[in-house]
Amino acid sequence: MELADKLDSFLREKYYAELLKSAKEDKALVINFNDLDRSDPIIADQLLEDPRRVLETLDTAAKNLAEEKINVRVKNLPERRNIRIRNLRARHMGKLISVDATVKAASEVKPQIFEATFECPECRTILTAKQETSLLQKPTVCGEPFADGGCGRRGDFDIKEKRMFDTRWLTAVEPFEVTSGEQPGEIAIFLKEDLTTPRMQKKTDPGNRLRIVGALKELPKRIKGKLSTKMDMYIEANHVESTDIEFEELDITPEDEKKIKEMAADPQIYEKLKASIAPGIYGFDEIKESIVLQLFGGIVHTLPDGSRIRGNIHILLTGDPGVGKTQMLKLVSTMTPRGRYVSGSGVSGAGLTATVVKNEAIGSWVLEAGALILCNKGLIAIDEFDKMSRDDQIAMHEATSVETVSIAKASIVATLPAQTAVLAGANPKLGRFDPFVPILEQIQIPETLLSRFDLKFALRDIPDRIADEKLADHIITSRTNPAAIEPLIGTNILRKYVAYAKQISNLELMPEASDALKNFYVDMRNRYAGEEIATVSITLRQYEALLRLAEASAKIRLDTKVRPEDADRAIRLMKYSLTQLGMEPETGRIDIDRIESGISATKRRKISVLMEVLESMQKESREIAVEDLKAEAESRGVEDIDEIIERLKREGTVFEPRPGFLRKV
Repeated sequence: MELADKLDSFLREKYYAELLKSAKEDKALVINFNDLDRSDPIIADQLLEDPRRVLETLDTAAKNLAEEKINVRVKNLPERRNIRIRNLRARHMGKLISVDATVKAASEVKPQIFEATFECPECRTILTAKQETSLLQKPTVCGEPFADGGCGRRGDFDIKEKRMFDTRWLTAVEPFEVTSGEQPGEIAIFLKEDLTTPRMQKKTDPGNRLRIVGALKELPKRIKGKLSTKMDMYIEANHVESTDIEFEELDITPEDEKKIKEMAADPQIYEKLKASIAPGIYGFDEIKESIVLQLFGGIVHTLPDGSRIRGNIHILLTGDPGVGKTQMLKLVSTMTPRGRYVSGSGVSGAGLTATVVKNEAIGSWVLEAGALILCNKGLIAIDEFDKMSRDDQIAMHEATSVETVSIAKASIVATLPAQTAVLAGANPKLGRFDPFVPILEQIQIPETLLSRFDLKFALRDIPDRIADEKLADHIITSRTNPAAIEPLIGTNILRKYVAYAKQISNLELMPEASDALKNFYVDMRNRYAGEEIATVSITLRQYEALLRLAEASAKIRLDTKVRPEDADRAIRLMKYSLTQLGMEPETGRIDIDRIESGISATKRRKISVLMEVLESMQKESREIAVEDLKAEAESRGVEDIDEIIERLKREGTVFEPRPGFLRKV
């Protein structure tokens, strides 16, 4: 029996109903490789070794049965044919393979001619030429192989009709979890026909993770118009399926699910999770607890007017050198699905958000996703956050607030999803963290971006005999007995736990928890109301952060209700963050402006008094002697005058017309 007859028989027996349904709905027919292997192992092997011939025969058999053109797609190749992109070699050329990949860049969907008909101007014979290259192939003679008969005329022929299908080019890279310290492999993917429908286009946009089945082919390279002996490779896709859902669930087995539910019911689960975050680093319990809540995240809320409130929690760590910020960031990035670590000194705005690049294979512009988009629905740890350029930090504003990345470059205008939690690390300018200086004066981060972080912590290295002894013992234990500092919850089951909890998409805020959060917010807001110095200790952004933290706390228990204990945990961590960076050492007040604008209420009052003095003195003289200004300001109780004057000069509020004199602009 010939190949065509065998495949005809296979489709008739196994897929006849699906074939008719596909023809009715104008969709491709997807067959399972295992069914073909069980039906005829020899043909199954032929499909793997010579996919072009077998797939063309399958398409013909499907067309004969359904009486119209239907594309046949094959899924579930044997595991031995699932090859890492970096391991693709010349021996795989022309073979059917499958690869797991994350889409890094994608072109627009464009039509391509696959068959053109020409007419002979002398005998009117219709000549048909199949188009298999990127350049239009024209017949050179009227007759074989383009048509039966013909007059044999040579020369140019006029094109009569073009038959086209839609095409799209992707650039795919290896998923994060299969690369460990090595450059991820990259390859071009060619999609055509039903793989470019609007539904599939959304699935194959940058940032999506796919399993692609297709034939590996060579892409000719030209040097100065001549063909090179060196070839590029690409995969002509036969079947594409999204693996995002499976990836998020991480193949959670019933045994895993049972274990996760047992863990969630454990009253000590919060302590165990906290002890599983960087156990090699001693202390920093509140910070580790906050990171645990960040891994689980809150709930996305979509309001009736269409506006969206993010559920991801952003955390900023700063502090003294040598306390383990980098190590903590690297470890946390491995604990969440789609986690990734990058260092600010080696990051550009395009590498983080998105850019548009020229694709030489198709000669047009394509959208290339950055790390924030590739980590969509995961976590990105950005070390050396303050070392990023100002422009690159500004590029993050949209991603950290509304969780999208908008781009308008060359011919491409697009908005991509970036629902990514950000864990950032930054170093103070002068090495060590100074609690007497506002955070904005110590790290180079725009105040608008700084305010996007829900929690901000300073990891301090303060000499303390008892704590230092415990730290020294902890380090010795980690060297001599590594098993003693093993995480209580292994990374593998923790990743599954996080992925399982992230499926909770709706939480009910209990009245008691709601009251606790509201009372804390209102009390903090009005703590210093009516006093001489108007101090704002908390803003609406912190209130939203409290809700996210409380939701994350409930998700850890796999609870569908946010209870009072969740609110208490969120309030405790928020208080710790505000006290660390927002407390004025001189007055003991918590001032949110100290964290988010760098100018505390006390300093703002001093600046206001100094400006009043300068304005009143300027009515008598255009130029005011600095010594006279200082004397008058000190009499009104203003201190640190030199520092305030330097700040006003930097901001352009005052200037020095000549040495020792000031004038208001």
